[in-house]
Amino acid sequence: MRLKAIKIVLILFFVLISCTFAMATDYNYKVGPGDVIEISVWRDESLIRKIVVPPDGIIAFPLIGDINIQGMTVADIRNIVTEKLNAYIQDAVVSVMLLEINSMRAYVIGKVNNPGAFPILMDTTVMQMLSMAEGLNPFASERYIHILRTVDNTTVKLPFNYREVLKGENLEQNIVLQQGDVIVVP
Repeated sequence: MRLKAIKIVLILFFVLISCTFAMATDYNYKVGPGDVIEISVWRDESLIRKIVVPPDGIIAFPLIGDINIQGMTVADIRNIVTEKLNAYIQDAVVSVMLLEINSMRAYVIGKVNNPGAFPILMDTTVMQMLSMAEGLNPFASERYIHILRTVDNTTVKLPFNYREVLKGENLEQNIVLQQGDVIVVP
């Protein structure tokens, strides 16, 4: 009986690990302005750089010059650096590490207790962000909150009714925020 319980615990543990890995690979985080990365080439101390990604997304690396990394994942950056270095170093082993995530921010403005810019994760919702802003103040229009999101260089207005979500109704409004979203609380 005890051996059976141990087997069940081990199976649950491996299922949990597998689900966590699957979730991590679903999130293909794109490096953005303000993020800090480190690029290094194995066995070459002169080819190690800690880089803060500038607003235009163009970074410089020795031998290969400028690289536009806008919209790239860490794996994409590693691949492009490896490819470009191949002209100078055969079989270069390139490592790219994301040291700091500073570009994942969303904003809350209007009638909240603490408006401002807040860091978000890949699964931060509107209600969580309003909580980070320390909630609505007494003068807020709970039914007329909206989220401004930029999609293909166009701003889209997404409605959010705080009162409904608080009651557990129309929960689909409690969307996952994206980088640069602005929650407006009139």
